[in-house]
Amino acid sequence: MNPTPQTYLNRTRHWITLVALIIAGEIIFALPFHIARFFRPTFLDAFSLNNAELGDIFALYGVTAMLAYFPGGPLADRFSARTLITIALLTTALGGLVLVQMPGKNTLALLFAYWGITTILLFWAAMIKATRLWGGDNAQGIAFGLLDGGRGLVAAGVASLAVSLFVFLLPATSLPGADEHTLTHAERVESIQTIITYYTTLTFAAAVLTWFALPVDNKEYEQPHQQFSAYRTISSQIRNPLIWLQGLIVVCAYCCYKGIDNYGLYAYHVLDMSESDAAQFTASAAYLRPIGAVLAGLLADRAKPAKVIFICFCLIAVCYATLSLPDTASFIPLAVINLAASALAVFAVRGIYFALIHQSGLAKYATGTAAGLVSVLGFTPDIFFAPIAGRILDAEPIEAAHQAYFVMLQGFAVGGALITLFYQHWLTTKNDSELQNSLTEGEKLTSKKTAKI
Repeated sequence: MNPTPQTYLNRTRHWITLVALIIAGEIIFALPFHIARFFRPTFLDAFSLNNAELGDIFALYGVTAMLAYFPGGPLADRFSARTLITIALLTTALGGLVLVQMPGKNTLALLFAYWGITTILLFWAAMIKATRLWGGDNAQGIAFGLLDGGRGLVAAGVASLAVSLFVFLLPATSLPGADEHTLTHAERVESIQTIITYYTTLTFAAAVLTWFALPVDNKEYEQPHQQFSAYRTISSQIRNPLIWLQGLIVVCAYCCYKGIDNYGLYAYHVLDMSESDAAQFTASAAYLRPIGAVLAGLLADRAKPAKVIFICFCLIAVCYATLSLPDTASFIPLAVINLAASALAVFAVRGIYFALIHQSGLAKYATGTAAGLVSVLGFTPDIFFAPIAGRILDAEPIEAAHQAYFVMLQGFAVGGALITLFYQHWLTTKNDSELQNSLTEGEKLTSKKTAKI
């Protein structure tokens, strides 16, 4: 039977929903993270910061974000994603109007703390739940792979445009062939203000898109409210060991992901790239994100997410071990290959680690609460990673500091691989136990029926 026009319309709306989630899911983090990630040397100079100070500012974001993850879960299980995500984008964009004024360190710290609330409380769990339900029962890996891969494509696309804008604004003395290190502080401030305005505009635009693209009432995604009890849902998930193991997996993966933020600094200080070349290198690496996430999603739907995550953690550990060696930086192609391979594997893990929620067999109506609990633990690196990394990278000599940095990242990758193995073992034991209980109950029922006969 040929599909009806209504079927085509429903399919179109289905994919429009995912596209809106992808765009919103990346743009909301552009102001807090993209500018400092893709333009790190320029950002530090424009705001008169060192790595440790920027790390402490990011830590404040992490504290407020961690406090927001938990209440955000029940909110996502109760209210429409359309409303929650739109408000989150609008309030985040308002912060861009403050950032463009080039505030001092204290105001900058308060701004990032504010962003920790606006980007998480109303947004994060709502996006995770909407994505899980979009994927249904048989396409969890590809749903989350498409989400994070699409987010990566959005990040790379808008970052490439931002880098082009940045290069266009640079004075003639900093164009290719000239010494970019001669940029004045005022020139850096003017350039970064334009980049901030660019990302602020995109965030406002994403809010408008979300309002019109997402379903009005979320009926196709939500369970009836009568089935929802916040207390029962929260208490049951707190007692679930798999939730906490998944949280630890996310901790390790997220540390590796945040490690990519300093790839541009490594390229600038150790590989001796210019500021614009380092920014372009980091932006180009972002194009690996959709490749890694989508491939991981396809594999996860065939081989289970935990197995794919374990393999990726092993690859990440090997790459970081290579980058931590003293002679790697002197052979630039080897360094670039390992940076790219590690980024690809990190993006793959990040693309599917929330698919573990479905692999664990969790009820759909509790997805928001589970995502909130996993995120409370999993994204604690927002608190501790940047301050520690900043102090390591501010040490002298610079090349040795970066080697120590990659040793730290290698430790997180090895830890992630071991925890994933334990998660898989626990899940297998749980499933075997449930199967045995089911068989036992079946035998009891059969015996009762036989006795009656």
